[in-house]
Amino acid sequence: MASRSPIQQNPDIRFLGRLLGDVIREHGGTRLFERTEEIRRASIDRHRGEAIADLGLDKLDLDETLAFVRGFGLFSMLANLAEDRAAPVADGASDLASALRVLGKDGISREEVARLLEGALIAPVLTAHPTEVRRKSVLDHRAQIARLMQERDAAGAAGEPVEAVEGAIARRIALLWHTRTLRRDRLYVTDEVDNAVDVMRDVFLPVLPELAARWEAALGREVPGFVRLGSWIGGDRDGNPHVTAASLDYALSRAARLVLRSCLDAVHELGAELSISSELAAIDPALEALAEASGDTSAHRRDEPFRRALAGIYARLAATHCELTGTPPPRAPVADRPAYRSPEELLDDLETIAAALRKLGGAGLASGDALSRLIRTVRLFGFHLATLDLRQNSAVHERVVAELLAAAGVEADYAALGEEERIALLRAELAGARPLRIAWHDYREETTSELAIIDAVARARDRFGPAAITQYVVSMATSVSDLLEVLVLLREAGLYRHGERPECPVMPVPLFETIGDLEAAPAIMREALCLPELAALAKARGFQEVMLGYSDSNKDGGYLTSSWHLARASEALAGVFDEAGVTMQLFHGRGGSVGRGGGSAFDAIRGQPRGTVNARIRITEQGEVIAAKYGSRENAARNLEAMASATVLATLEPERIAPTDAKRFAAAMEELSRTAFAAYRALVYETGGFADFFRQMTPIAEIAGLKIGSRPASRKGTDRIEDLRAIPWVFSWSQARVMLPGWYGVGHALSAFGDRGLLRAMAREWPFFRNALANMEMVLAKSDMGIARRYALLVEDDNLRERIFPRIEEGWSLTHDTLLEATGQHRLLENSPQLDASIRLRLPYIEPLNLLQVELLRRHRGGEKDPRIAEGIQLSINAIATALRNSG
Repeated sequence: MASRSPIQQNPDIRFLGRLLGDVIREHGGTRLFERTEEIRRASIDRHRGEAIADLGLDKLDLDETLAFVRGFGLFSMLANLAEDRAAPVADGASDLASALRVLGKDGISREEVARLLEGALIAPVLTAHPTEVRRKSVLDHRAQIARLMQERDAAGAAGEPVEAVEGAIARRIALLWHTRTLRRDRLYVTDEVDNAVDVMRDVFLPVLPELAARWEAALGREVPGFVRLGSWIGGDRDGNPHVTAASLDYALSRAARLVLRSCLDAVHELGAELSISSELAAIDPALEALAEASGDTSAHRRDEPFRRALAGIYARLAATHCELTGTPPPRAPVADRPAYRSPEELLDDLETIAAALRKLGGAGLASGDALSRLIRTVRLFGFHLATLDLRQNSAVHERVVAELLAAAGVEADYAALGEEERIALLRAELAGARPLRIAWHDYREETTSELAIIDAVARARDRFGPAAITQYVVSMATSVSDLLEVLVLLREAGLYRHGERPECPVMPVPLFETIGDLEAAPAIMREALCLPELAALAKARGFQEVMLGYSDSNKDGGYLTSSWHLARASEALAGVFDEAGVTMQLFHGRGGSVGRGGGSAFDAIRGQPRGTVNARIRITEQGEVIAAKYGSRENAARNLEAMASATVLATLEPERIAPTDAKRFAAAMEELSRTAFAAYRALVYETGGFADFFRQMTPIAEIAGLKIGSRPASRKGTDRIEDLRAIPWVFSWSQARVMLPGWYGVGHALSAFGDRGLLRAMAREWPFFRNALANMEMVLAKSDMGIARRYALLVEDDNLRERIFPRIEEGWSLTHDTLLEATGQHRLLENSPQLDASIRLRLPYIEPLNLLQVELLRRHRGGEKDPRIAEGIQLSINAIATALRNSG
């Protein structure tokens, strides 16, 4: 058996932990520091196997409890920061250069990869799913500490003194100690937009152009920007009534202002740099013409054509800024010039500058960092920065279309029609140009709001460019009519145009979420791609996107069944698209937790079934994952590089599994999935009182008070598990250290499977199964049935508790034991020592938080009114989520 590495092996963790201890002693007092240290040491000793019966938590009064929870929460955040600095994204070819070497061994040349990437799309899509518990102020301090740690590294490497920068780090930690952890008010959509735009400004805007330059160097040639940024924030209306036409406009305007100001600053800096005089250098006629058209008549610059040309570019960009954002530019232009009509016009002018520099001084002058970076920025981000998706539930579209049809006298009861009748009616509508909307009709508020959104989309595309909005995601898609309804609505704003070759620049994207939806997806898409309207649109754009939902499929059928049905649906959809002659683009709706599709993106993409990636993939980045993966430029670069590398490998790498083995493995997974599904459904949906058990055992009700998002926790306001959103479902089980969505049912399936040798072969040789078990293993390592039983004692009905919780304990033991058997390990994470050490580092800090949370929940639910109790619960939720990292 491999020996376990020491719990605390990262020197940054020791350094930051020491500074935090100093801050607590200085700013919280010696008594708090000593109490905290006593509890910390006792908890560590207990986790080392010593018989420590009492952690001393009962010695804390309420004020000390609040301070203690904040301290442990801050330590977890600092530990996360330290690990992010030290840990690679993945083993193996997790950067493009390494992927090229791997593919080269298989006879695939760099030129083949470059040709593939000419039509590629790899898009992280930021969403506002409410799993980020930390305030932006806290995240900002964290980012500054990360920057200061880099300065400390640089000073140490250069042999320079580090005392000053270490003092600055200590000051930031002290500021964190005095920064309020909890939000006082619920986030608004505009807050979520602002938070996302800050990440775009600090990380994506500088990092993506740098990566593009790195990839061009690795490939030995220029390729189009194939990693593009997407966002749902301001366009995702599914279950969120606060997203309106106004919030959509706000999101696009804020993004445009950011990218345009970045370009204006870059042009201004270039103007200061390119002081080339026509008296000393031969000037290209195209540049001279650009300078003459600039409107810059300054006598001081009459012999400086580059500066005059850039002054004209700045003036046109300034006018563009005014038009798109409604605000003045940061610096006044030298002349009034017309706005750029498109990013391509700006690129033409910048390329004129670059060409003139090449003629003047070769590649050295033309490829200067500032100009090359600006050109790449415009190519990657345009004037919109991030493509904004729309999303709405299919049931809303059905109601809106029904009202439009009824008011127009076309169909009195659309909802009563069968699917074939709906398709026929909708196709007949799409064959004409007549809109359904009647200007004087008094529509319901929902219909009015949806039509306002569609109108806003049309205006936004005209204003910000065609790349600003290109996708319309249809949640809970269950039929072809769900897609046609969107086209009918888009026609109301002139976005769908009929004809022999119909046109629609906004693509309806079905989102298949439940197990039943995933099973039906291939048949639905086969029927959709047989319809002339949808087939023509797909072939005209060159691809059709399908979105797969990880969260609801897991809540519906459990971890193993969800994972398998997602893979199986992907493969079946690939066959459907091949038959139709259309490229498939998959959009993976992954969350942070394993129960919502979390885990290594590199392994997840590389492990996708062959023929399903096609160098085109989009992936949601949600909540706490955004800060974890993109909280610093270095982290963002590593993770984006890993996504690009995995996508190339998944598309081009030869299949490593023999067809006979693939068939055996798939048949085994079918059996495992059926058994796991039955066990999961029997517990969650077929056990009387389970919903009450869940709501009393976990802090689901208290999580609703965290104010971490703008949308409600439940779709329909009921207590049914079916109506609860997947995020609070997963989040609540994580807080109680059960992590049930990430493993329940798997042990039943593995233990009932007869061929243990086949299971071991699958775990060893099949990337899908290996990744599924690895992600589940991490979840099991973070769970704790002893602590979970403390939460179970919160259930008021003893009989209900003893009917359900022992089944959960038994399921955990089954899963634990059969996982070890399948992977050939003696303990969890034996084969992943780095992850093992990381989790073991956290456990002594999480256990006291859990125990305090249970006691505070008991007092709160018992009727105690002291506001510090409710605050303590919310602080503990925040701290536990931070320590667990991927809890939502």
